[in-house]
Amino acid sequence: MSNHQKRLSVPKSWPVERKTDVFTVKAGAGPHGEDGVPLLILLRDVLGYVDSKKEARYALSEDAILVNGEPINDEQRPIGMFDIISFTGREEYYRVFPDEGGRLALTPIDADAADSRLGKIVGKQQVAGGVTQLTLHDGTNVTVDDETEYSTNDSIVVDNEDTSIVAHFPYEEGALVTAVRGNHGGKIGELVDIEVTYGSGSNIVTVETSVASETQREDDDGEFETVEEYVVVIDEKFTGGDEDVETDGGEGE
Repeated sequence: MSNHQKRLSVPKSWPVERKTDVFTVKAGAGPHGEDGVPLLILLRDVLGYVDSKKEARYALSEDAILVNGEPINDEQRPIGMFDIISFTGREEYYRVFPDEGGRLALTPIDADAADSRLGKIVGKQQVAGGVTQLTLHDGTNVTVDDETEYSTNDSIVVDNEDTSIVAHFPYEEGALVTAVRGNHGGKIGELVDIEVTYGSGSNIVTVETSVASETQREDDDGEFETVEEYVVVIDEKFTGGDEDVETDGGEGE
């Protein structure tokens, strides 16, 4: 099987330039499904910390790069929405956060914020032992004792060390959300209406972006509608106060 991926066919969320070269690296098996960006792309094309796959492999062999608190040794490991990337030697920490158009970007955070990560609940079921298992957007499973407290589309903050839940943000009108896909990807605002669609169609949500004017572009004030699956409940601190790290469209394999 080829280790290459055509740039023109990569998911829209990948932070790569599509017309600089024909191919880029292919994501390996792991979390986030097809939307997961290979770690190599972030190290090389976005941050510019390495120039090649060989350099990336050497850096990873030093266990100095952590993803969600775990050292990674595979440069093709998929990285996705709300993952935490830590560079222990540099004392640099980043959260993967959707940018304009839903394209993934790196938001600098402090060391304390790197100890946990946000997850959207996409599934909920009972398992052996009478406990409830919550499945998050990245495939992580978390067990809870009180099933009534959590619902699909809620968001939780999970400790990277022991996967305990340290915060819970219900999916409800009035919640702060970010759009992660679609034409409004990257926009942040207050969820003002949830229109339930009966049958197999998706619920439609209305988001008022003016409540997050400090983090929005000037032309973003107002409202937008999108499908329920495209929004994630967040807390204000997850919007990030610094500029996101942009890709320079680097070349090479």
